[in-house]
This record gives sequence, C-alpha cells and structure tokens, in this order.
Amino acid sequence: MARKPAAKASYHHGNLRAALLDAALAILEREGLSGLTLRKVAAKARVSHAAPAHHFPTIKALETALAAIAFERFHDAMATARRAAPADPAAQVRAAGDGYLAFARANPALFRLMFAASQLDWSDAALKDAATASFQQLTDITAPFADQLGLKSDADRAALQRLIWSNAHGFAHLYIDGKMPADAKAPDLARFLAPAGSKRP
Repeated sequence: MARKPAAKASYHHGNLRAALLDAALAILEREGLSGLTLRKVAAKARVSHAAPAHHFPTIKALETALAAIAFERFHDAMATARRAAPADPAAQVRAAGDGYLAFARANPALFRLMFAASQLDWSDAALKDAATASFQQLTDITAPFADQLGLKSDADRAALQRLIWSNAHGFAHLYIDGKMPADAKAPDLARFLAPAGSKRP
C-alpha cells in the first residue's frame, strides 16, 4: 500500500507573536535596523515566511511593537536607577541619567529605533502608552529640581526639562556611536546648575 506524504510539521511555539518579537530583537541587536526584515524574522523563528503577517503585516508594524517593548525597558532602567538613589532632586536627576545611558549602552539598536519617528506608527496605543510613561520620568525629576533651583516661570521650567533631556539623550547617542570613552559618564547637571554661591548638590 502506498504511503501517504508526511504531513508538514506543525507550529510548536506556544505564542507566535512572542516568538516573532524574540527573533526580531535578536536580529536587531546583531544586525541593526537595516538588517531587520520580516523574512529574516520568520526564518529565525522557524516559521513560514508568510507567518509574520498574522501579527505584523508590515515591517513598520513590527518595528512599532519592538519600540513599545524598548520604551517599557527604557522606563524600567530609569526607574530602577532612581529607586536605588537618594530621594533628593539632584540625586534623582543623576540617577535617571545613569539609567538612560545604561539602557542605550546595553541596547544600542533598540535605542536608535525608539527615536526613529518616521519608521514607527505613533497612533499605536501600546507605543504611545509606553513612550508617555517614559517621558513622565523626565517630568517627575524636573519639577523638584526646578524648585530646588528656584525656577518659577513655565518657560524656565520647560527649558530645564529640555536641558536635562538633551544632555542625557545627546550623550547617550555620542556614547553608542563610539565618540566617548568606554567609562565616560554624562556631565552632572545637578552639579553645574547649582546657583552661584550655593552649596553644590
């Protein structure tokens, strides 16, 4: 009796979406954003090249999901550093900066993706929520520090927020681009911004 053709091996992952994201994260960190394709992700996850379309119909959809994960981890890196630091405003600014840089150093490709605005779908609820929570960290550390520095006007307080963010963000990019020594730390704004004649925080 003729034998029937063997059935195609079934998919054994318990969660296709999670498997695809894990594969995409591995490729992203190994090859960078330019090396990330849906076909490569499918091959890494050991599924058919059409399988990613069930969850990610386009590469932008996949990158948006990766960015949401990145912002969640980014938030956690800053929050963890802040919890380990003293509660005073200057120490909290330093700690958030340390967490910011630590995330970028450990996840350079993810860090770049998070701020590649044109490649992400900012109408996606998960991405918006994760990014908003991360930005809230900046708001949380800026207000007490602005009070400590005696800044009253909305314009001055907004300027301080931009200064803190640009200091951390710019330094992180310079670091992952190899423009800073391996052991370099971001400038301590809390030290340099203390009012003249006051005790440095």
